[in-house]
Amino acid sequence: MRVIGFSAYSGTGKTTLLVRLIQALTGRGLRVGVIKHDVHGIAPCETGKDSDLLRRAGATPVILIGPETSKPPEGQLAAALEQMPPVDLCLVEGFRHAPIPRIGLERTGAGTVLPEPPEHYLAVVSDRPGPFPVPHFGFDDIRELTEFMLNDRQDFTHFNDEGRAWMVDVGGKESTVRTATAQGRVRVNAETLSLIRRGGMKKGDVLTVAQVAGIMGAKETSRLIPMCHPILLNGIDLSLALEEETQSVLITATVRAQGRTGVEMEALTAVSTAALTVYDMCKAVQKDMQITDIRLVEKTGGIHGDYYLADDEHKADSLREER
Repeated sequence: MRVIGFSAYSGTGKTTLLVRLIQALTGRGLRVGVIKHDVHGIAPCETGKDSDLLRRAGATPVILIGPETSKPPEGQLAAALEQMPPVDLCLVEGFRHAPIPRIGLERTGAGTVLPEPPEHYLAVVSDRPGPFPVPHFGFDDIRELTEFMLNDRQDFTHFNDEGRAWMVDVGGKESTVRTATAQGRVRVNAETLSLIRRGGMKKGDVLTVAQVAGIMGAKETSRLIPMCHPILLNGIDLSLALEEETQSVLITATVRAQGRTGVEMEALTAVSTAALTVYDMCKAVQKDMQITDIRLVEKTGGIHGDYYLADDEHKADSLREER
Protein backbone atom coordinates (compact mmCIF):
# COMPACT_ATOMS: atom_id res chain seq x y z
CA MET A 1 0.00 0.00 0.00
CA ARG A 2 1.42 3.33 -1.04
CA VAL A 3 0.75 6.26 1.28
CA ILE A 4 0.83 9.88 0.09
CA GLY A 5 -0.10 12.89 2.22
CA PHE A 6 -1.54 16.22 1.11
CA SER A 7 -0.69 19.43 3.00
CA ALA A 8 -2.33 22.83 2.59
CA TYR A 9 -3.82 25.65 4.56
CA SER A 10 -7.60 25.83 4.82
CA GLY A 11 -9.20 27.44 1.80
CA THR A 12 -6.65 26.15 -0.71
CA GLY A 13 -8.97 23.57 -2.29
CA LYS A 14 -7.40 20.43 -0.90
CA THR A 15 -10.64 18.42 -0.63
CA THR A 16 -11.75 19.42 -4.12
CA LEU A 17 -8.44 18.23 -5.55
CA LEU A 18 -8.65 14.97 -3.60
CA VAL A 19 -12.15 14.29 -4.94
CA ARG A 20 -10.93 14.69 -8.51
CA LEU A 21 -7.86 12.52 -7.89
CA ILE A 22 -9.95 9.78 -6.27
CA GLN A 23 -12.30 9.78 -9.25
CA ALA A 24 -9.35 9.50 -11.64
CA LEU A 25 -7.67 6.74 -9.63
CA THR A 26 -10.77 4.64 -9.05
CA GLY A 27 -11.70 5.14 -12.70
CA ARG A 28 -8.55 3.20 -13.52
CA GLY A 29 -9.61 0.33 -11.30
CA LEU A 30 -7.53 1.23 -8.26
CA ARG A 31 -8.70 0.87 -4.68
CA VAL A 32 -8.25 4.14 -2.79
CA GLY A 33 -8.57 4.78 0.94
CA VAL A 34 -8.46 8.13 2.77
CA ILE A 35 -7.38 9.07 6.28
CA LYS A 36 -8.52 12.56 7.24
CA HIS A 37 -7.64 14.58 10.33
CA ASP A 38 -10.41 16.89 11.49
CA VAL A 39 -9.36 19.44 14.13
CA HIS A 40 -13.02 20.24 14.81
CA GLY A 41 -13.84 16.72 15.94
CA ILE A 42 -15.71 13.91 14.26
CA ALA A 43 -19.39 14.54 13.53
CA PRO A 44 -21.92 12.20 11.90
CA CYS A 45 -21.47 12.00 8.14
CA GLU A 46 -23.64 14.62 6.47
CA THR A 47 -24.37 15.16 2.79
CA GLY A 48 -21.96 17.73 1.39
CA LYS A 49 -19.37 17.37 4.17
CA ASP A 50 -15.78 16.66 3.14
CA SER A 51 -15.91 13.03 4.26
CA ASP A 52 -19.15 12.48 2.33
CA LEU A 53 -17.63 14.02 -0.81
CA LEU A 54 -14.59 11.75 -0.54
CA ARG A 55 -16.76 8.67 -0.13
CA ARG A 56 -19.00 9.59 -3.04
CA ALA A 57 -15.89 10.11 -5.18
CA GLY A 58 -15.03 6.44 -4.62
CA ALA A 59 -12.76 6.32 -1.58
CA THR A 60 -13.31 3.20 0.53
CA PRO A 61 -12.87 3.54 3.40
CA VAL A 62 -12.66 7.13 4.64
CA ILE A 63 -11.23 7.09 8.17
CA LEU A 64 -11.82 10.26 10.19
CA ILE A 65 -9.62 11.10 13.17
CA GLY A 66 -10.55 13.90 15.57
CA PRO A 67 -8.69 15.63 18.41
CA GLU A 68 -10.46 13.71 21.20
CA THR A 69 -7.95 10.87 21.45
CA SER A 70 -5.01 11.18 23.84
CA LYS A 71 -2.59 9.83 21.24
CA PRO A 72 -0.31 12.32 19.44
CA PRO A 73 -1.22 12.90 15.77
CA GLU A 74 1.61 10.67 14.50
CA GLY A 75 0.40 7.82 16.73
CA GLN A 76 -3.17 8.32 15.53
CA LEU A 77 -2.06 8.06 11.90
CA ALA A 78 0.01 4.92 12.54
CA ALA A 79 -2.99 3.26 14.22
CA ALA A 80 -5.29 4.27 11.33
CA LEU A 81 -2.86 2.87 8.76
CA GLU A 82 -2.87 -0.46 10.61
CA GLN A 83 -6.68 -0.50 10.40
CA MET A 84 -6.77 0.35 6.69
CA PRO A 85 -8.07 -2.62 4.67
CA PRO A 86 -6.19 -3.65 1.51
CA VAL A 87 -6.07 -0.70 -0.89
CA ASP A 88 -3.69 0.29 -3.68
CA LEU A 89 -3.26 3.85 -2.50
CA CYS A 90 -3.95 5.60 0.81
CA LEU A 91 -4.34 9.37 0.67
CA VAL A 92 -3.76 11.24 3.92
CA GLU A 93 -5.21 14.69 4.58
CA GLY A 94 -3.61 16.56 7.47
CA PHE A 95 -0.94 15.14 9.80
CA ARG A 96 1.60 17.52 8.27
CA HIS A 97 4.39 16.43 10.65
CA ALA A 98 3.97 12.69 10.10
CA PRO A 99 6.96 10.97 8.41
CA ILE A 100 5.20 10.17 5.12
CA PRO A 101 5.84 11.45 1.58
CA ARG A 102 3.46 14.26 0.76
CA ILE A 103 2.33 16.73 -1.88
CA GLY A 104 2.04 20.41 -0.96
CA LEU A 105 -0.73 22.73 -2.17
CA GLU A 106 -0.91 26.51 -2.40
CA ARG A 107 -3.32 28.89 -4.10
CA THR A 108 -2.14 32.47 -4.42
CA GLY A 109 -5.58 33.48 -5.65
CA ALA A 110 -6.96 32.50 -2.24
CA GLY A 111 -4.04 34.01 -0.33
CA THR A 112 -2.49 30.71 0.76
CA VAL A 113 1.12 29.54 0.52
CA LEU A 114 2.82 26.20 1.03
CA PRO A 115 2.90 25.20 4.72
CA GLU A 116 6.58 24.23 4.32
CA PRO A 117 9.36 24.96 1.80
CA PRO A 118 8.73 23.24 -1.56
CA GLU A 119 11.75 20.95 -1.26
CA HIS A 120 10.00 19.19 1.65
CA TYR A 121 7.43 17.74 -0.77
CA LEU A 122 7.34 15.09 -3.50
CA ALA A 123 5.57 17.63 -5.69
CA VAL A 124 3.74 20.95 -5.51
CA VAL A 125 0.26 21.86 -6.77
CA SER A 126 0.02 25.60 -7.30
CA ASP A 127 -1.72 28.26 -9.38
CA ARG A 128 1.54 30.13 -9.94
CA PRO A 129 4.20 29.19 -12.50
CA GLY A 130 7.09 28.72 -10.08
CA PRO A 131 9.92 27.81 -10.58
CA PHE A 132 9.91 24.99 -8.02
CA PRO A 133 12.72 22.60 -7.04
CA VAL A 134 10.29 19.63 -7.27
CA PRO A 135 7.69 18.59 -9.89
CA HIS A 136 4.94 21.19 -10.22
CA PHE A 137 1.31 20.74 -11.30
CA GLY A 138 -1.67 23.03 -11.73
CA PHE A 139 -4.99 22.35 -10.03
CA ASP A 140 -6.46 21.10 -13.32
CA ASP A 141 -3.53 18.80 -14.16
CA ILE A 142 -5.37 15.78 -12.75
CA ARG A 143 -4.19 13.27 -15.36
CA GLU A 144 -0.55 14.33 -15.04
CA LEU A 145 -0.69 14.33 -11.24
CA THR A 146 -2.33 10.89 -11.25
CA GLU A 147 0.46 9.50 -13.43
CA PHE A 148 3.05 11.06 -11.14
CA MET A 149 1.48 9.48 -8.05
CA LEU A 150 1.49 6.06 -9.70
CA ASN A 151 5.15 6.13 -10.71
CA ASP A 152 7.08 3.25 -9.17
CA ARG A 153 8.82 5.04 -6.27
CA GLN A 154 10.97 7.10 -8.62
CA ASP A 155 10.44 10.16 -6.45
CA PHE A 156 11.39 8.50 -3.17
CA THR A 157 15.09 9.39 -3.13
CA HIS A 158 15.95 7.11 -0.21
CA PHE A 159 14.65 3.97 -2.00
CA ASN A 160 16.09 2.23 -5.04
CA ASP A 161 14.11 0.54 -7.83
CA GLU A 162 13.65 -2.57 -5.68
CA GLY A 163 12.23 -0.55 -2.81
CA ARG A 164 15.36 -1.03 -0.68
CA ALA A 165 16.83 1.81 1.36
CA TRP A 166 19.96 3.41 0.01
CA MET A 167 22.04 6.56 0.52
CA VAL A 168 21.57 8.98 -2.37
CA ASP A 169 24.61 9.39 -4.65
CA VAL A 170 25.51 13.11 -4.57
CA GLY A 171 28.72 12.70 -6.59
CA GLY A 172 27.28 14.55 -9.57
CA LYS A 173 26.19 17.60 -7.59
CA GLU A 174 28.22 20.80 -7.50
CA SER A 175 30.23 21.50 -4.37
CA THR A 176 29.04 24.77 -2.82
CA VAL A 177 29.25 26.57 0.50
CA ARG A 178 26.46 25.30 2.78
CA THR A 179 25.26 26.74 6.07
CA ALA A 180 22.44 25.82 8.42
CA THR A 181 21.21 27.27 11.69
CA ALA A 182 18.91 25.43 14.08
CA GLN A 183 17.41 26.32 17.44
CA GLY A 184 15.72 24.58 20.32
CA ARG A 185 14.76 25.11 23.96
CA VAL A 186 14.87 23.30 27.24
CA ARG A 187 12.09 24.66 29.44
CA VAL A 188 12.95 24.55 33.14
CA ASN A 189 11.59 25.87 36.43
CA ALA A 190 12.95 28.88 38.31
CA GLU A 191 15.08 26.80 40.67
CA THR A 192 16.78 24.93 37.83
CA LEU A 193 17.40 28.13 35.89
CA SER A 194 19.00 29.71 38.95
CA LEU A 195 21.22 26.70 39.61
CA ILE A 196 22.41 26.66 36.00
CA ARG A 197 23.25 30.36 36.17
CA ARG A 198 25.14 30.03 39.47
CA GLY A 199 26.95 26.87 38.41
CA GLY A 200 25.28 25.00 41.25
CA MET A 201 24.56 21.69 39.52
CA LYS A 202 26.47 18.78 41.05
CA LYS A 203 27.45 17.45 37.61
CA GLY A 204 29.28 20.66 36.76
CA ASP A 205 28.98 23.60 34.37
CA VAL A 206 25.80 22.79 32.45
CA LEU A 207 26.23 25.28 29.62
CA THR A 208 29.86 24.44 28.89
CA VAL A 209 29.34 20.68 28.92
CA ALA A 210 26.20 20.98 26.74
CA GLN A 211 28.07 23.22 24.29
CA VAL A 212 30.83 20.65 23.85
CA ALA A 213 28.27 17.84 23.57
CA GLY A 214 26.38 19.70 20.83
CA ILE A 215 29.54 20.19 18.79
CA MET A 216 30.36 16.49 19.19
CA GLY A 217 26.82 15.60 18.14
CA ALA A 218 27.11 17.59 14.91
CA LYS A 219 30.30 15.73 13.99
CA GLU A 220 28.63 12.35 14.60
CA THR A 221 25.44 13.02 12.60
CA SER A 222 26.17 10.55 9.80
CA ARG A 223 26.64 7.81 12.41
CA LEU A 224 23.28 8.57 14.03
CA ILE A 225 20.96 9.32 11.08
CA PRO A 226 20.91 6.39 8.63
CA MET A 227 20.82 8.20 5.27
CA CYS A 228 23.04 11.18 6.10
CA HIS A 229 26.35 11.55 4.29
CA PRO A 230 29.61 11.98 6.22
CA ILE A 231 30.52 15.64 5.70
CA LEU A 232 33.80 17.45 6.32
CA LEU A 233 32.58 20.41 8.38
CA ASN A 234 34.28 23.79 8.18
CA GLY A 235 32.90 25.11 11.45
CA ILE A 236 30.33 24.68 14.20
CA ASP A 237 29.11 27.55 16.35
CA LEU A 238 26.89 26.52 19.25
CA SER A 239 25.64 28.82 21.97
CA LEU A 240 23.34 28.45 24.97
CA ALA A 241 21.54 31.38 26.55
CA LEU A 242 19.41 31.58 29.70
CA GLU A 243 16.10 33.32 29.06
CA GLU A 244 14.22 34.64 32.08
CA GLU A 245 11.07 35.57 30.15
CA THR A 246 10.51 32.09 28.70
CA GLN A 247 12.24 30.36 31.65
CA SER A 248 14.29 28.24 29.31
CA VAL A 249 17.73 27.47 27.92
CA LEU A 250 17.83 28.65 24.31
CA ILE A 251 20.22 26.64 22.14
CA THR A 252 21.42 27.90 18.74
CA ALA A 253 23.74 26.00 16.41
CA THR A 254 25.21 27.14 13.08
CA VAL A 255 27.10 24.64 10.93
CA ARG A 256 29.16 25.44 7.82
CA ALA A 257 30.66 23.21 5.15
CA GLN A 258 31.85 23.18 1.55
CA GLY A 259 30.24 20.18 -0.08
CA ARG A 260 27.62 18.52 -2.26
CA THR A 261 24.88 18.16 0.34
CA GLY A 262 23.40 20.37 3.04
CA VAL A 263 24.20 20.54 6.75
CA GLU A 264 20.68 20.96 8.13
CA MET A 265 20.81 17.61 9.93
CA GLU A 266 24.15 18.48 11.51
CA ALA A 267 22.71 21.71 12.94
CA LEU A 268 19.57 19.95 14.20
CA THR A 269 21.61 17.13 15.73
CA ALA A 270 23.87 19.64 17.47
CA VAL A 271 20.86 21.34 19.08
CA SER A 272 19.25 18.02 20.02
CA THR A 273 22.43 16.66 21.60
CA ALA A 274 23.00 19.86 23.57
CA ALA A 275 19.38 19.83 24.79
CA LEU A 276 19.65 16.21 25.94
CA THR A 277 22.85 17.07 27.77
CA VAL A 278 21.15 19.95 29.60
CA TYR A 279 18.45 17.51 30.67
CA ASP A 280 20.99 14.93 31.82
CA MET A 281 22.94 17.51 33.81
CA CYS A 282 19.81 18.83 35.56
CA LYS A 283 17.54 15.80 35.93
CA ALA A 284 18.51 15.23 39.56
CA VAL A 285 16.89 18.58 40.37
CA GLN A 286 13.96 18.56 37.92
CA LYS A 287 12.39 15.64 36.08
CA ASP A 288 9.68 17.49 34.12
CA MET A 289 11.92 19.65 31.94
CA GLN A 290 10.66 19.96 28.35
CA ILE A 291 12.83 19.78 25.26
CA THR A 292 10.87 21.71 22.65
CA ASP A 293 10.84 23.93 19.53
CA ILE A 294 13.77 22.18 17.83
CA ARG A 295 13.66 23.41 14.25
CA LEU A 296 15.66 24.70 11.32
CA VAL A 297 15.64 28.50 11.22
CA GLU A 298 17.94 29.15 8.27
CA LYS A 299 19.85 27.37 5.55
CA THR A 300 21.86 28.60 2.55
CA GLY A 301 23.47 26.97 -0.46
CA GLY A 302 22.49 24.11 -2.74
CA ILE A 303 20.18 23.85 -5.74
CA HIS A 304 17.02 24.33 -3.67
CA GLY A 305 18.06 27.82 -2.62
CA ASP A 306 18.00 29.56 0.73
CA TYR A 307 15.42 29.16 3.48
CA TYR A 308 14.61 31.52 6.34
CA LEU A 309 12.05 30.52 8.96
CA ALA A 310 11.20 34.12 9.89
CA ASP A 311 9.89 34.86 6.38
CA ASP A 312 7.84 31.67 6.39
CA GLU A 313 6.28 32.42 9.78
CA HIS A 314 5.44 35.97 8.76
CA LYS A 315 3.45 34.64 5.80
CA ALA A 316 1.78 31.96 7.87
CA ASP A 317 0.59 34.39 10.56
CA SER A 318 -2.17 35.65 8.28
CA LEU A 319 -3.38 32.20 7.38
CA ARG A 320 -5.93 30.04 9.07
CA GLU A 321 -4.96 26.85 10.87
CA GLU A 322 -4.21 23.87 8.63
CA ARG A 323 -7.06 21.41 8.75
